[in-house]
Amino acid sequence: MSSKKDKKKKEQEIEISDEINNDSTTEESTVTDEESEQEVTTKELEEKISTLQDSLLRKVAEFENYKRRTENDQLNLLKYAAESFILKVLPVYDDLGRSVDHLSESNINSLKEGLKLVHDKFTKVLEEQGVKKLDVKGKEFDVEYHEALMQQPSADVPSNTVLNEVEPGYLYKDKVIKHAKVIVSQEIEELENNNNSNNENEE
Repeated sequence: MSSKKDKKKKEQEIEISDEINNDSTTEESTVTDEESEQEVTTKELEEKISTLQDSLLRKVAEFENYKRRTENDQLNLLKYAAESFILKVLPVYDDLGRSVDHLSESNINSLKEGLKLVHDKFTKVLEEQGVKKLDVKGKEFDVEYHEALMQQPSADVPSNTVLNEVEPGYLYKDKVIKHAKVIVSQEIEELENNNNSNNENEE
C-alpha cells in the first residue's frame, strides 16, 4: 500500500515539475518574442529617423541653392537695371554720331533737319520711359515745378507768371526729377512801390 502511495506521490511530483518547466519555457519564449519585437521596432525607428534626416538635409541644400540663385538674380537685376533704356537710347546716339560725321558735307538746312530728327527720336524714347518735359511758359509760378532765378517787370501778364524758361524741367511718371529754372513776372506797380520804400529807407 505504502509503495503505491509513494508511486502516486512521485508521479504527481513529476507532473508538477513538468508543468513548472513548461510554464518557465513559455515565459522564456514570451520574453524572447517581446525582445525580438522591440528590436524590430527599434530598427524601424532608426531607419525612419535616418530617412527623415536625409530628406531634411536635401531640403536644406535645395533651399540654400534657391537662396543663392535669388540673391544672384537680384544683384543682376540691380546691376543691369538700365539695360532696356540704354538699348533704346543707342540708336539715337548712333544717329547723332552719323550727323556729326556728315557735318563737313552737309549744308545748314540738312544739318538742322538731321538734328531735329535725332531730337524727336530721343524725345520719343524718353516719353516711352515715362519722362516728360514740363510745359512752363505762361503758367503761374509753382514751387512744386519751378525754380525762380529772377523777377522781371511786365505789364502784359499778371504777377508771378513764368515769362521765360532758362533751363527745362522734367517729370518722371508723377515725380518732378528736375525743376524748371524760370524768369517770373513782376507787376510794374509792385516794383515801383518796392523802389519807393527802398528810397524812403535810404533817406
